[in-house]
Amino acid sequence: MELTSTNYLPSYTVGVDAYKAVPEVTRRFGSTAVIIGGKTAMEKAAPRLLAALKGTGVTVTDQIWYGGQPRHSVAEKLAADPRVQAADMVFGMGGGRAIDETKEIAELAGKPLFTFPTVASNCAPVTAIGVFYKEDGSVDNYFLPKEPPIHSFIDTKVISESPDDYFWAGIGDALSKQPEVELSSRDLDLPHTPLMGRALAVSCERPLFDYSAKALEDKRTRTSSYELEQVILDIIVSTGLVSNMTTNLGAEKGAYYFNSSTAHAFYNAYTGIGEAAERHLHGEVVSFGVLVLKAFDDKPEELKKFAALNVCLGLPTTLAELECPESALAGIVERAQKTNEWGRAPYGFSPERFEQAILDADAYGRALAAGDAAAQAAALSAVHAHRCVEPTPRKL
Repeated sequence: MELTSTNYLPSYTVGVDAYKAVPEVTRRFGSTAVIIGGKTAMEKAAPRLLAALKGTGVTVTDQIWYGGQPRHSVAEKLAADPRVQAADMVFGMGGGRAIDETKEIAELAGKPLFTFPTVASNCAPVTAIGVFYKEDGSVDNYFLPKEPPIHSFIDTKVISESPDDYFWAGIGDALSKQPEVELSSRDLDLPHTPLMGRALAVSCERPLFDYSAKALEDKRTRTSSYELEQVILDIIVSTGLVSNMTTNLGAEKGAYYFNSSTAHAFYNAYTGIGEAAERHLHGEVVSFGVLVLKAFDDKPEELKKFAALNVCLGLPTTLAELECPESALAGIVERAQKTNEWGRAPYGFSPERFEQAILDADAYGRALAAGDAAAQAAALSAVHAHRCVEPTPRKL
């Protein structure tokens, strides 16, 4: 007997007046909401939301800081908070970490969750996955709610006024979606939902190459534009839909995960290097992880292409830009093997090969920074020389 599966897809409102849609969208879920989010996010966006709700019958009963880092202990405490228990709905407001925290809070409290991203730095506002961290700042594990947030209200004015670096890093994070999904699901006969996710992942890459430079320029000058909106939607919505369709780790039967691979294995392991990791944003590190993926996957021309975009946008192409000495690689490789992303490729995923891919990506980046054409060619040749030649048979 086949088990029944239920798939949830998020919905969203985008635009400069996105918050005006809140009363209509939330009408079936109640009339009171508690905002949980980042301090700065609530300071900047909550007044705009309250103004949009005035006289509509939807009331915000309180505003609560999420704690600064998504941690399970904090989520459990806030879920039991009388202010949360008394509200009909949870409004998660802020960046990815604040919103990820609200996913567990809402699930534990049994409340519907609506998200209000104040930055375009990742796809957290629409996904059914949350990244949680340990006290030392390193990645702990993933939280998998039963469903994604019901609706996300993406106010482009709020996002246009947010710190530029978060948007810049969001582009870096989004660049990983198509390569990681393709690599982790390659050569597999996928069932319906992850097959849709893989098809949609292809649509994530082109807008970033076509529009990111102009979008970043417009973001920095606070200029509304088609390019800026397209990249915001790519970072939050397109990649988020892919994430939901390619993640099903909690299934009793037929569990799968194709949402990430080598780039996030690098990021998750990198978070354990110490204080330096705290000075670099998630997507910033992931963007270098994409170069590692291209070296790992024997795609020298793709490595060249993605590195060129990184240079154009000011994203890192070397370990030095991430304050990561070669002496830290042994620890990174060790921690990477404990991540959910380890082994998600159709060939040998050995520690030695992973470390070599990091070195190869860094070597090309250093040659690129030096403007040394001969060294660039040599680095690309080394990528091919270090390739995995023995495929590893896999099945879903």
